[in-house]
Amino acid sequence: MLRPIIHIVLHFAAPGLVAGLFFRPRWRRAWLLMLATMLIDLDHLLAVPVFDPNRCSLGFHPLHGWVAALGYLALTIWPAGRVVGAGLLLHLGLDGLDCLLMRGLGW
Repeated sequence: MLRPIIHIVLHFAAPGLVAGLFFRPRWRRAWLLMLATMLIDLDHLLAVPVFDPNRCSLGFHPLHGWVAALGYLALTIWPAGRVVGAGLLLHLGLDGLDCLLMRGLGW
């Protein structure tokens, strides 16, 4: 039961840390934009069941795949999309960490 709580906390805290470290002059705006990238989780609505605490999102949901990740990486090259691209990649990284914790630690 602890793993999902840690996962959600990291989805709010990690973007704040990244925004503070890399987008300091406008960290609040960057943090809010990165929080908005959690909207990619809307692709969970396409799954049956919608929520499965033991399912790895990476590679399962369409916006959590390699093709999408390449698009998110491309966003970071474009200055106007840099914060959103970074937030999306961070989101995928945190979901990947959750997958590792799910498999390895059995939380």
